[in-house]
Amino acid sequence: MGHSLLEALNVRVVGSGEKILVLAHGFGTDQSAWQRILPFLVRDHRVVLYDLVCAGSVNPDCFDFGRYTTLDAYVDDLIHILDSIGVQRCTYVGHSVSGMIGILAAIRRPELFIKLILIGASPRFLNDKDYNGGFEQGEIEKVFSAMESNYEAWVNGFAPLSVGADVPVAVREFSRTLFNMRPDITLFVSRVVFNSDFRGVLGLMKVPCSIIQTAKDVSVPETVAYYMKDHLGGRTTVHPLNIEGHLPHLSAPNLLAQVLRQALPR
Repeated sequence: MGHSLLEALNVRVVGSGEKILVLAHGFGTDQSAWQRILPFLVRDHRVVLYDLVCAGSVNPDCFDFGRYTTLDAYVDDLIHILDSIGVQRCTYVGHSVSGMIGILAAIRRPELFIKLILIGASPRFLNDKDYNGGFEQGEIEKVFSAMESNYEAWVNGFAPLSVGADVPVAVREFSRTLFNMRPDITLFVSRVVFNSDFRGVLGLMKVPCSIIQTAKDVSVPETVAYYMKDHLGGRTTVHPLNIEGHLPHLSAPNLLAQVLRQALPR
């Protein structure tokens, strides 16, 4: 795919400054999810934005069902982008599934990353004995069948639940990017994410990390942030946000930007 990958995934570099900051969006959104955060960052950073291959803003023909069966292929894409544009050191901000993609990339290429900042990230969404991931297998299967039987109805239920707070503009925005995704791709990626368990590799990640976690997130219990803090191999801090929702960059961008700036390496 080479340089065509940069075009396919809509890679953009904006802002000025010596420091490079990568913003990687989560499941169900695309890089537009960062638009309200960007003004706080572009003054003193070169900000790299891109879309995950599953995003609705990417041509669905790029989504290779044989290749994207694990998060490793997404890690390949991220590292390819950074190498192609000549990034040698960066701070990485990953939301949701991109939090885990960042951790896997930092295990593979620790020298690339000064620090990781994770928003609503989780190594495993399913409960296990002594582990509260937030979901039972049966609940997840129900979500998958809802997606399959009536995608529109599923989005209309899921978007407000994810946003959590009463922020209609955020619900509209998240619904828009979910509707942009092809339903078969959404379902496939959801299965990959929900069948993943990365608890065992957290200790291999030695890059310093800040975890930003809202008080009430339908996808990630607050305890998961502290689980990750205890198991990540590098220096890790947790920044609790006293708001609701899995998408603070959509629902509370000013507050998130403030906490994000505090978490950035000096």
